[in-house]
Amino acid sequence: MIEGQERVQQFKQEIAEMRVRDPATGRDRMWLRVGVVLMIAGLIVAGLAYPMSHGTTNPLSQNDALALGLGGLTGAVVGSALFVRYSVAGFLRFWLARLSYEQQAQTDRLIESLKK
Repeated sequence: MIEGQERVQQFKQEIAEMRVRDPATGRDRMWLRVGVVLMIAGLIVAGLAYPMSHGTTNPLSQNDALALGLGGLTGAVVGSALFVRYSVAGFLRFWLARLSYEQQAQTDRLIESLKK
């Protein structure tokens, strides 16, 4: 167990030397939440613009509602892109750290088996 703790400490030290940005800063989490909010708000705005455009015969009001609907859909698409980008980034960061740790452990096991 002590060897595992030493390996974890060594891994943390190597990560610090690489100057990898710490995901605990909250900026990634903030952009992920902004993406979710933008997605939901965009769909709500687009949904509200539809009956607004069909509820009148005035072309000026219909055009305003169409512009509002397109803006809402654009917001939903941008929110979706933000959500996917920061979700995948968090997953890949975890995956890379896990892969690095497992490869180091595998190398240690290989070296130990060659010493015998």
